[in-house]
Amino acid sequence: MHTEMNYLQYFEDAKEAQLEMRRLSNEKIDLILADLAREIQSNVSFLLEENQKDLDRMASDDPKFDRLALSESRILAIASDIANVVKLTNPVGNIIESRTLPNGLRLEKIRVPLGVVSIIYEARPNVTLDVFSLCFKTGNVTILKGGSDAIYSNRAILSIIHTVLEKHGISSKVVILLPAEREATEALLQAVGYVDVLIPRGSQQLINYVRKASKIPVIETGAGIVHAYFDSSADLEKGKAIIHNAKTRRVSVCNALDCLLIHTDRLTDLPALVEPLLHNDVELFADEGSYQQLEGRYPPPLLHRAEKSHFGTEFLSLKLAVKVVQDVNEAIGHIAAYSSKHSEAIISEDTDTIATFLNAVDAAAVYANASTAFTDGAQFGLGAEIGISTQKLHARGPMGLAELTSYKWLIRGAGQTRP
Repeated sequence: MHTEMNYLQYFEDAKEAQLEMRRLSNEKIDLILADLAREIQSNVSFLLEENQKDLDRMASDDPKFDRLALSESRILAIASDIANVVKLTNPVGNIIESRTLPNGLRLEKIRVPLGVVSIIYEARPNVTLDVFSLCFKTGNVTILKGGSDAIYSNRAILSIIHTVLEKHGISSKVVILLPAEREATEALLQAVGYVDVLIPRGSQQLINYVRKASKIPVIETGAGIVHAYFDSSADLEKGKAIIHNAKTRRVSVCNALDCLLIHTDRLTDLPALVEPLLHNDVELFADEGSYQQLEGRYPPPLLHRAEKSHFGTEFLSLKLAVKVVQDVNEAIGHIAAYSSKHSEAIISEDTDTIATFLNAVDAAAVYANASTAFTDGAQFGLGAEIGISTQKLHARGPMGLAELTSYKWLIRGAGQTRP
C-alpha cells in the first residue's frame, strides 16, 4: 500500500516534468510519436498476452469486457491513430488574436498546453495510448489512473511508451501511471497545485464521484444515452442501415444507440426497420404502440413491453428501447427529458424537419441521416480523442488537440507605464 507521501512524489514528478515538455520542439515530439506507433505495431503479441491476463479475471458477459479486450486489429488501429496524430498540426503557439493598443502595447493571445492533464478511466487500455499521444503532442504531462481491471494491459503499454521516451533521452516522468488502488484516486482528486485538469472516462457512477469529490477542475465526459428519431419522411433503407450500425457495431461504447423514436405515420414500417437487428439478437423494449406493431413480427423471446426505466438507460448491450411519437417536436421533447447530451440523430428527408431537429436538440453531436457511431476523435479527423465532453465550458464533443490547450496573453512594450 502506498502512503500519502508516495502519491505526492508522483504529482511533484509530473509538475517538474512540465519544464522538460516545454523545451521539446514539434519535430522532436513527432519523431517520438512516430517511433511509438512503430513500437506498438512490433509488440502486438506482447500486448495481447498481457491483455489476456486482464480478460481472464473478468466475466465475458460484463459490459466492460468488450472495452477491455484488445485484438490485433484494435492494436494496429490504435497505432494508426498515433501515426495520424503525428500528421496533425500542433495548435500550441498558434496566435488566436493580436492587436496593438493606442498606447503602443502589442498584444498576442496564444495557445499553450494545459499543463498536467490527468485521466481516470476504467477497463479501457486504448485510452492509455490515445491520451498519451494527444497530451504529448500538445506539450502536456500525463497522469494516468487506470482501474485494476486493466492493470496488466496498462502496465504493458506504459512500458513501451517509457522505452521509446528513454531511447530519445526524454524523462519517463512526462507520463505517469498511478497505482491501481482506490487510495491513489482519492489522492489525485486532492492534487491541487499539481494537476491542472482531471478528465474521468467510464461509468456514470465514476463520473459522478469524480465531479463531486474533486478539488481540481474537471472536464466531464458523460455517459451516452443515445436516441435516433425516424421521421415521417425518412427513407426506410437508410433507416435500417443507420439503426443497425448505431446499435450493433460496438455495443459497449458511449455512442451506441439506446432508444429508437418512430413517427406514428411510419409505424407500419417498424418491423422492417428493426429486421436487421434480428441478426444480432437485439432485445427490444417497446412502448404500447410499437409493441402491438411488432407482436408476431419480432421473436417473442426478444420482444418485451417497455417500462419507464428503459427510457433514459444506457444499455451498453444488445438492448434497445422503442417509442412512438406524434411528430418531431415530441421527439425533441423526449430527447430533452432523457438525453445525456452526447449524440442524437434524425433520419428524415424533409429539410425543414432536419433543420428543426439540428437546431433544437441540445447535445454535443447531432446527426442527420448518419450513424451516431462516428462520434469519436479519429472519425472527426482529430487523430484520437481524450474523451467526449458532454459539458459546455471549454470543450464539447470529441476532444482532440485544441481542447488540450488554454491560452495566455503576451504583451510587448517599449517602456510604457500606466497613468
